[in-house]
Amino acid sequence: MAIPRKGSRLITVDGVAYRWRIRRKPAYGQAIEGALTFAIELAEGPGRVLLVSLPFSRPDAWVGERTMAVRPALVAAVVRMALGQGWDPCRAGRAFDLDVTEDDLAAMLGGPPVYEVPFARR
Repeated sequence: MAIPRKGSRLITVDGVAYRWRIRRKPAYGQAIEGALTFAIELAEGPGRVLLVSLPFSRPDAWVGERTMAVRPALVAAVVRMALGQGWDPCRAGRAFDLDVTEDDLAAMLGGPPVYEVPFARR
């Protein structure tokens, strides 16, 4: 599984280039449950994809209570965390799933996360 180049963003973490992407539209389960997920892989060459699940909802989720922007600093922290937990982006294989907890998020951000409340749907 590879991340489409269109709509993806590049980031360099510790001298290694990665590509990351949040789906433009949520999958059905994401629209209901609301968990914000995104994928990361090496920018060039085949390898193992990292699938990240964050402890807050997408801003366009049907039942989201809170959300926040995914910034490059957070993506870089997630890459470092995944590498520390055994993700090898150079090795082929099925996707590596990483569930980020509230505590993980607070450690990555250097304090408690600041959430936004998505707009109400009518």
